[in-house]
Amino acid sequence: MSEQPIGPILDGLGTTIDLDEGDLVASAFVIAKIIDKDGEVALTLASSDGLSWIEQNGLLSSAQQIVNQASIGRKGDEEV
Repeated sequence: MSEQPIGPILDGLGTTIDLDEGDLVASAFVIAKIIDKDGEVALTLASSDGLSWIEQNGLLSSAQQIVNQASIGRKGDEEV
């Protein structure tokens, strides 16, 4: 296993972020599903330099809340 820059990988997956002019991304915490050559699935984490495990937990917890709210919103948006 070797470390690789994640930018090109995320670009290849079509990952984008919605930013307004002047917005600054201060840190990043990436969660990725990995499938190895044998088809085994694993979870991996990557974070920007200097991001502590406490900050990782805060970003993860906040993201989970956003995902949960978005899931609830999508259910209400379904047409009957």
